[in-house]
Parts: sequence; C-alpha cells; structure tokens
Amino acid sequence: MDSRLLSLLLPCYNSAQRLRPAYSAICRELEAAEIPFELLIMDDDSGDDSWAIACELEQADPRVRAFRMARNVTPPYLQFAAFSVCRGACITWIPDDLQFPVSMVITLYRKWEEGHKIVVSYRSSRNDGWFSDLFSQTYYRIMNSLSEIDFPPGGTDVYLADREVIDILNTRIHPIHTSSVVEMLRLGFRPEFVPYNRPPRPGKSRWTWRKKVRHAKDTFFASSSFPIRAITNLGLWISLLCLLAIPVLVYARFFAHSRLFGFPVPGWTTIITLVAFFNGITLFCLGVVAEYIWRIYEEVKDRPGFIIRKKE
Repeated sequence: MDSRLLSLLLPCYNSAQRLRPAYSAICRELEAAEIPFELLIMDDDSGDDSWAIACELEQADPRVRAFRMARNVTPPYLQFAAFSVCRGACITWIPDDLQFPVSMVITLYRKWEEGHKIVVSYRSSRNDGWFSDLFSQTYYRIMNSLSEIDFPPGGTDVYLADREVIDILNTRIHPIHTSSVVEMLRLGFRPEFVPYNRPPRPGKSRWTWRKKVRHAKDTFFASSSFPIRAITNLGLWISLLCLLAIPVLVYARFFAHSRLFGFPVPGWTTIITLVAFFNGITLFCLGVVAEYIWRIYEEVKDRPGFIIRKKE
C-alpha cells in the first residue's frame, strides 16, 4: 500500500448525469496536485444508469473501484462501506455534485501530511435556502448543548481520517443507527478543523427531509444521553413536588373544611387535568426510553448496516 495513497469516496445515487463530470474534475485537480488516489464509487442502489457508468469508469481507469449496495442505505452508511474496502493511508469523500470542492479535499490532504490524524471541514457559511439553513443551525446548536460531542460551528459532512482511525472504525464500531462523524468525533485524536464556504447546491437535493430527520434522530440518540438524564430528573422533581403537596392537601381536607385559600379542593376537573398531564409525561418518557431500547435491540441482532453486492 502506498503510504501517501488517498482513498476518495464518491457516493452516487441516480447520478448518471453527474458521474463523468465529477470524475473528470477530481482526476484533473488531484493529478495537478500530485496526490496519488483511488476513487471509490459507491452506488446506493440507483434506479438509473449510474452503476453502468461506474463500471465503465472502473474498466477505463485502474484507480477507480466501483461498488454497489444491495439496497438504498443513505450516505452515512456508504461512508462505513467505503471504510471496509478502502486501501488508502487516509480517506475522505466528495459529493457527486462537487458542492464540497475538490480544492478542499486537497486542503484536507495537506493537513494530513502535516501529521493530523483527523482533519474536519466545517461550513463557515452556506446557502441551501433559509429554511434548510435554519434547520441545520438549530440542529447543531441543540446537539452541542445536549450531546457529549462538540460539533464544529455550522456542522460538518466531510472529514479526512488516517488509516489508524479507519481501522478503529472498521473493527470497533457497529454501523447501526449512527454516523461516522459522531463516532469519529467521539474518538478524540485532537481533530484539526478547517473552515470553508459552502457554495449553493446545483439543482434539487436528493437528501430528502425524511432522510434528514431520520439521520438527525440517529445522530442525536447516538451521541446524547440527555433525554434519559432529563427523564430521571423530571421524575425526581415531580416526586418531590408530590411529597410537598401531600401535607398541603391533608391540611385542606381536615382543617380548612375542604377549602384552600377560599377554593374548594375536591373536584373532578382538577383530578382529570392532573391525570391527563402526568399520563402525557409518562407516555413521552416511555417514547424516549423506547428510542434507546429499540436501538439496543437493533444492535444486539448484530445485523449489518450495509451489504455490498458481488459483481457479476
């Protein structure tokens, strides 16, 4: 293995119109920078000609290796799949629309050459539409407030990892309901952070809101124990308030003629309101606990997070 070889993941999903231009731009700029590389084209079970084009590029260029997933698994799992097959001394990835510029890949690689095991790019600015930008900014503020992991400002999608980190992620991490970004930031290694200005996305995003929400939930529950601790604290405070309310209610019953501060204590409205309120809290807490239990259940089944199809 070349000690300088860069493994570059190129995820593709219905990317027939993007693959060849992306391949040409990547080869041109990395060759000019004199960076040895292998290009891992990971087809996420596309419905168009993406796989056929990937195979053509693989046959024409020995630096290209094409893989096809057995089903659509979304980019976070494509990253884990790329870790399992890459041969490079380090790895990073780039979207097929080149919204993350090739020049930034070169920047990350140069930082790695300086000795950094993990180099993380983060968005100093973005222009994906006000609603998407607001969602992203709010999400990362919440994550930094409630999780055990410190995400860079603006969030990150792309980082470069050294072979040592790749091997740890391959052997110690089970890629179920998590993301490589969360697991990488949890490892430590004193990451080097590099800002960049994210250009507007050309065309409509294939990263749908449904996929974003699912990924946000997986990332949150994989990196934060705050909900469980919040439930414990909530139960503790409610129990304390109930204990404090008991002598007040006893006093009202026996010494205030069933009246407290001039108001009658008994009443079905109050009872139903309190029962409904605490039932709501109970159901909410059970839902949060169920999210964690469901993830434990998926983990102990030990099913793979991805399957790479054999080439015919």
